[in-house]
Amino acid sequence: MSKETSLKAALLSKIADRQVSASALVEEVRRNGYEEDDVVKALLALERDKKVALQESRPYATLASYVGSPISAWFWTAVGAVAVSLALITVTSGVALYLRYVFGGALVLFLPGYSLIEALYPKHELDELTRFALSIGLSLALVPLTGLALNYTPFGIRLVPVAISLAILTLALLSFAVKRRFDYYKLSKGIP
Repeated sequence: MSKETSLKAALLSKIADRQVSASALVEEVRRNGYEEDDVVKALLALERDKKVALQESRPYATLASYVGSPISAWFWTAVGAVAVSLALITVTSGVALYLRYVFGGALVLFLPGYSLIEALYPKHELDELTRFALSIGLSLALVPLTGLALNYTPFGIRLVPVAISLAILTLALLSFAVKRRFDYYKLSKGIP
């Protein structure tokens, strides 16, 4: 029997149809000579194989608590990328110029489509590669539409108005996406 198989068997024997906190379970199995990282990986593998169910001790009942939780790290990562890309608009030289290219490219080629995909599919029905491809494709559709709309405003199609309008569009779609994900989360946890 391999080490991983014996570790999974030890975890399953400690659970044995009773609810136990993950930290207590990891600590108890770790005392039997296993490394903490190995125990956590085995526990996550058991959850992926649907042999155990991990859940929060107290579900996030409000949108604010959900947005502030680790579950919403994707949201804050995307918001941070939008903020950094806006902050780097005025950079014209140095190493920060290359960061401007990277984050500006992400703002134009990925983030608008990503936020729309997150809003349309809050239950993760799509695999990661499909999500990534659709994010790029939808960004390539949303950016020209944003430029078309800007063309009929007094601001015109210039760097700052385009960047700000793409940031506003992305943040609006991200807000809608996190609200939809919270609604699905409440439904799955049975929160009224």
